[in-house]
Amino acid sequence: MAKSLIEELPRIVSEGRREAAQILERLSSGTQIGLQTNELVLPSKDVSGLFKGSSPQIPNAFNMAGGNGEWMNRLIYGDNLLAMQALLAGDAQTGLFSLRGKVDLIYIDPPFDSKADYRTKISLPGTDIQQKPTVIEQFAYADTWEEGTISYLKMIYPRLTLMREMLSSFGSLFVHIDWHIGHYMKVILDDIFGKEKFRNEIVWQYSGWNKKLKNSFEKRHDVILYYSLDDEGHKFNSYFEQWESEEEYIKRRKQKAYTDENGRKYVMSDAGNGNRVRRYVDEAMKDGVVVDDVWNLDKLNNSAKENVGYATQKPEVLLERIIKASSNEGDLVCDFFGGSGTTAAVAERLGRRWITCDIGKPASLVMRKRFIDQEVKPFLYQSIGDYQKEAFRNNKRYKHVGDLSQVVLGLYGALPFTPEQANDRNFGYIKGTRTLVMVDSPNRLTTAATIRRAVEAKASLLGGDWEKVVVLGWNFAFDISQAIQKYQDSNVEVLVIPPDLLDKLAKKGYKKLIDDKSVRFSSLQYLVAKPLVVKQQGEQDEIDVELENYVLLSPDNIPLDDKDKEKLQQVLECDPLSLIEYWSIDPDYDGVTFRSTWQDYRENVDNDNDPLHCVYKTRLRVAHKDQRRVCIKAVDVFGFESQVVESV
Repeated sequence: MAKSLIEELPRIVSEGRREAAQILERLSSGTQIGLQTNELVLPSKDVSGLFKGSSPQIPNAFNMAGGNGEWMNRLIYGDNLLAMQALLAGDAQTGLFSLRGKVDLIYIDPPFDSKADYRTKISLPGTDIQQKPTVIEQFAYADTWEEGTISYLKMIYPRLTLMREMLSSFGSLFVHIDWHIGHYMKVILDDIFGKEKFRNEIVWQYSGWNKKLKNSFEKRHDVILYYSLDDEGHKFNSYFEQWESEEEYIKRRKQKAYTDENGRKYVMSDAGNGNRVRRYVDEAMKDGVVVDDVWNLDKLNNSAKENVGYATQKPEVLLERIIKASSNEGDLVCDFFGGSGTTAAVAERLGRRWITCDIGKPASLVMRKRFIDQEVKPFLYQSIGDYQKEAFRNNKRYKHVGDLSQVVLGLYGALPFTPEQANDRNFGYIKGTRTLVMVDSPNRLTTAATIRRAVEAKASLLGGDWEKVVVLGWNFAFDISQAIQKYQDSNVEVLVIPPDLLDKLAKKGYKKLIDDKSVRFSSLQYLVAKPLVVKQQGEQDEIDVELENYVLLSPDNIPLDDKDKEKLQQVLECDPLSLIEYWSIDPDYDGVTFRSTWQDYRENVDNDNDPLHCVYKTRLRVAHKDQRRVCIKAVDVFGFESQVVESV
């Protein structure tokens, strides 16, 4: 008989403590995870197809916008367990010191419904399709709910422990949760922070639709658990809100109202020893109403201006109340389940610094567009360097990754090396040829370092007499196209492993896939731009940039159902540029850091009133240079990134 959840709690706590201790020990020993900067985003969205600004004169990409060493807000794509390790370690490249004990406020809204549909709706001209999660996301979600609530609590325990390490002595943590998991979460938080550090159980009550109830009262509230490290010294600003009207004040006081000879309303209040005095309503309302721990705030309306189309988006007024109450201007606010980016958006508006993170590519795209639309301060868009080197190190789901590499080799038509030939199970070869094959793991990004490793193996493995090396990858770093160009003389080919391969293996089995030859490996997507047109106008250069085409990898290698693959194929044939979700330009690319100086994206209707297309042509006026490199980056609706670099 399976153990109950209460019986499993000691094991959950023990394993969580051990995992967190191992992480902190690795950090103290110098084994660190780094952050890779995808973009330095200088928000300047297109409004007319013409950019009249100037190219930022930045000798160092992080010496910018106000002086040396200034704080940079950060949007991080990747597993928050890894992101927090990187932030605790510090990031020397971008001038970030360790954030241990430096964070003033953390708010998280972790997913808490094991039956949630994590597909993303994508609207394209003439049709809608449903994108499944990426391979990395699929593994993460599967791990989170493999054993139901037990897996969820095992996932969250080490993460909450790292959050405690990041909080300052005056810092606070707010955990947003609902009825699925809330009571167990309270037990876990009490264990990590101490029961005495608990401040409030905040009830967020929202309106809903009346409906016939079958077996329970309608569920119309979430819970936010509030903890702080310091009993007395934590930051808390007494929070008052203005009364909506004199009528509301009188109603809440539950007293009879009177009107004096001047038309002013008042109520009679006790003044001690039985005395009664007039209390004028207009004066009393100036103090505002004290906010208690039951918050009556509506959920986000679909037609609200702040709505970015993200399923679990929270209203800004909710985060505004938390941020105002538990932080001051200039404080650092973090959200490690970023979702739609509401925490960071509100923190920016209220003058706080921020870091937000999400493992979902769709969430990262939504947040980046939201921040640009809000015209936030310049921020870094980062991912985990060598993405999954440390990921899920002790996770049993990945103990057979080596075997999976052998499966992929076989499906590609390659043979594995014997242990005597090579001890790396990720390498194989095509029989009868001098072609080397390398299979990357599904829980990591294929990066420039991966390509370099493959090229080095081509030159050294078994004497190095290989004519070609093929790299098979699942997930790719933002700059993979540049890496391929860099090693183009080394005869290296990079192909995509179908993201639904694991599903196919589960349904059909390896032998069936070999027999029907249904697994196809395709090349990466790429962007085509027309030749740049540059005209010098006095001390400025006018640069005309225009996209010509976007070539996507085969629909078979997109995580879609068959019917949606057919829809996608039709869009590819008639309107391929419509697949571009976002594109941006660095007019003075230094070859290291992409500085997103101009950008346009779908849903930006300030230029063409077309929410399903970007503009595909722009003119940049920037300071004159005799020589420059212009980098154009595009991200498609599935999160795949491509770059084109032109020298002028």
